[in-house]
Amino acid sequence: MSKLVIVGTLAFDAIETPFGKTDKILGGAATFIGLAASHFNVDATAVSIVGDDFPQDYLNLLSDKNIDLSGVEIVKDGKTFFWSGKYHNDMNSRDTLVTELNTLADFNPIVPENYRDAEVVMLGNLHPIVQSGVLDQMTTKPKLVILDTMNFWMDSALDDLHNVIKRVDVITINDEEARQLTGEYSLVVAARKIHEMGPKYVVIKKGEHGALLFHDDNVFYAPALPLEEVFDPTGAGDTFAGGFAGYIAKTGDTSFENMKNAVIYGSTLASFCVEKFGTERMVNLSSEEIHKRLQQFKELTQFEIELT
Repeated sequence: MSKLVIVGTLAFDAIETPFGKTDKILGGAATFIGLAASHFNVDATAVSIVGDDFPQDYLNLLSDKNIDLSGVEIVKDGKTFFWSGKYHNDMNSRDTLVTELNTLADFNPIVPENYRDAEVVMLGNLHPIVQSGVLDQMTTKPKLVILDTMNFWMDSALDDLHNVIKRVDVITINDEEARQLTGEYSLVVAARKIHEMGPKYVVIKKGEHGALLFHDDNVFYAPALPLEEVFDPTGAGDTFAGGFAGYIAKTGDTSFENMKNAVIYGSTLASFCVEKFGTERMVNLSSEEIHKRLQQFKELTQFEIELT
């Protein structure tokens, strides 16, 4: 069984969608990545920072899923990162209402000693210098490094972002970000340009329209399952990344064929995440439910046709 290092935020979110709104609830990239990866029974650690206002119940929720929290720094008298957002009717676009970095502003991640030889590293969306700092601490070169990033860093820290992109194997970004990063409208051309920056694999997330996996001249498309209820898209991208990373860590296979399976697992888990607010759906998700939905994914995309 591979070790998995998860780096990202543990946070409070306050969310408003056309279907309702929440007070401060549990959120953060490391939270969603960890909950998704926990379904693969891998030896995972979360590296993050919180204030002492972060409830012990939230930490217990993660440790109960066998996620090691020795890399989580708790700052005395500190306040935890807080994000508030409002989704539009189409649920694809949102406005950020409040961002309070709080303790995250001074985050200097420390990877626990016994995870510095981890085979898989999942770098959640943080400042590129913080992401690079994690890689600097690894004592052996990971088998696979996965990087998530966003347009904010392209606007404010592009050189630092390029420096960390050179060092990773997989990058996961959405279609708008891929276009911004490369200046190319065609996602095929954009993926090729990103390959040239370093990553062997490029995953482009297209929200409710699924995800694309690029490797050299190979392309794989995973649809998103049409769902009856979409309550809250927050964390869906991180859940996808956690499913992807967890599956790779479990199987230890980094071939393109296995990456396809990882993308399907990521998409499957993300499809659950959006059905309730915050982490509610992910916390009580059973392996039977996952298996059933994987079967639905299979039926959605399988067909037989005779080529004459």
